[in-house]
Amino acid sequence: MPPRRALLLAAATAPLLSACGFQLRRAPEFAFRRIALALPAASSLAVELRRQLEGTGRLEIVADQSKAEVVLESPGEQRERTVVSVTATGEVREFQLRIRFRFRLRTPEGRELLPMSEILRQIDQSYSESAALSKEQEALMLYQNMQSDIVQQVMRRLATVKI
Repeated sequence: MPPRRALLLAAATAPLLSACGFQLRRAPEFAFRRIALALPAASSLAVELRRQLEGTGRLEIVADQSKAEVVLESPGEQRERTVVSVTATGEVREFQLRIRFRFRLRTPEGRELLPMSEILRQIDQSYSESAALSKEQEALMLYQNMQSDIVQQVMRRLATVKI
């Protein structure tokens, strides 16, 4: 009897999930088809953003800005690491890791679609001198997670643009 109840319960909740508006996350839809990226080539955030834009299958990334419908410009990201707290003996106890990404979206003619915007992500990281190597690896992983979050936020903001 219990397996049958579970099956009936699953069948009964399926329509409720669809009625509440639940949908799986999907690639955003953009109001444009061709985009030019004016980003620093050496930036790992720019590489991930390019990969995400190409991965939608809906956009063509063009090198020539005059052939694009929109141009995404950025001076690049800034990564910062500041000391938040120290012990009584002066050893670092906690760092704050930050990534700051500034960008704007415009047409090739110069009409601004998204004004210069800044996305700031920060996280605190505990630190121990005895585990310095593993803490460096942890910091790299935290930076990667913050970078992925920033890329997703940029994608969502690009999806809100109407040409």
